[in-house]
Amino acid sequence: MPDRKRLILLLACLGNFMVVLDVAVVNVALPAMRIDLGFSATGLQWVVNAYTLTYAGFLLLGGRTADLFGRRRMFLVALLVFTLASLVCGLAPTSGTLIAARAIQGLGAAILAPVTLTIITTTFTQPRERAYALGWWGASLASGGAVGVLIGGILTDLLSWRWIFLINLPVGVLGVIAARALLVESRADTGDRSLDIGGAVTVTLGLTALVFGVVQSETHGWASPWTVVPLAASVVLIALFAIIELKVARAPIAPLRIFRSRALTASNIAMFCVGASMFAMWYFVSLYLQLVLGQSPLIAGLCFIPAALAIIVASQVGGRLVPRFGPRPLLVAAGLMISSALFWMSGLSADGSYVTDILGPIILVSIGLGLAFPPSTWAATAGVAPHEAGLASGLINSNRQIGGAVGLGVLATIAAAHSATLATDEPQLSALAGGYSLALVVAGFVALGAVAAAFAIPRSRPAPTVAATVEPEGA
Repeated sequence: MPDRKRLILLLACLGNFMVVLDVAVVNVALPAMRIDLGFSATGLQWVVNAYTLTYAGFLLLGGRTADLFGRRRMFLVALLVFTLASLVCGLAPTSGTLIAARAIQGLGAAILAPVTLTIITTTFTQPRERAYALGWWGASLASGGAVGVLIGGILTDLLSWRWIFLINLPVGVLGVIAARALLVESRADTGDRSLDIGGAVTVTLGLTALVFGVVQSETHGWASPWTVVPLAASVVLIALFAIIELKVARAPIAPLRIFRSRALTASNIAMFCVGASMFAMWYFVSLYLQLVLGQSPLIAGLCFIPAALAIIVASQVGGRLVPRFGPRPLLVAAGLMISSALFWMSGLSADGSYVTDILGPIILVSIGLGLAFPPSTWAATAGVAPHEAGLASGLINSNRQIGGAVGLGVLATIAAAHSATLATDEPQLSALAGGYSLALVVAGFVALGAVAAAFAIPRSRPAPTVAATVEPEGA
């Protein structure tokens, strides 16, 4: 392989690594952010969700912009947006500034992630070279989650939480310089150059309004205008999104007809449930380790390493087992593992420990997560026409992110409300542990939704139209 191609592969993997890193890296820094910027118990989850919602809402649109306006150009634009937003995150004087910058970061990530894959598939056209390149691209996804929690702990402990964002600056600058030198402009040969901006905006705003309304219920109650108005707005916006996709958009980001495939619909529901439980697990374990057990950010980051490694190994095993057993039994097994592990983990207490209360269930839930990724993508892409396989794979990734955002909003609200109730009779640490425990119980039941959805996937084992793309994340 020529040296230039190796450098392009390194550049694409670096961009992909940054996207996943910034999902994982914030988790162990959340308690420090809460103290410095005065986040509330429910407001803290927006540090995660502001990024996740814009990333998920614009992910499919981001891939299309690269095809229409040029992969090199959009890689540079996305990397610049991501890097500048990281600078604002690192210098944010208030919680509102940080949340807004995280949303812009997510927008950059929504373009950067798909364009790195497109650069690889257009640069490496020979089957062996492409397989080699895709293997490294997948490894950058897996390693981003594993390294993110460790880097987040080291930087937060030794310097400040602000450096988890500021470290992106030199990497981004080097990436821009390398991209200008290495990448050659290319774009898809298509006559239709329309963009479904309306669809991306309405679905993102609708989901944001939904999460905001749920979060407000903890402070103001379900009958308050602070809750009712955003929930009503979310219904209107999501309905408008459906109308745009059905009637208005010439190139819809999520053509609803594709959901006629039972396998695709079931796998998307399953991954929505997996995402909802996955994001909650990382979030609450990070808070429990630091706020209840008193661990430093560095130690908390090290505590996540077994989980990240378990996801990497399990995802590789899952990819090899799907052709042999089909997606349904693997998704059922994965969902049961995740649910069982969350129920096991829900026995948190103020006098618990990492070894007795966290280590076992966090490894089991991570094995389940790793096993869930390949069969869901396999089922989704096998259930559609070959030319829609990329769209099906993108929908799986988006739905997992959306499930994570909605699930985290709901579960963070449940945890905060239950902790506030317990605090009237119990010490603060016991109340916090009790809130996290209840949220993990609910997350366990959510994970069972993946099991139920898996049974709707056909028993047959059709060959998928694209290789399953695994995207384990540490958030």
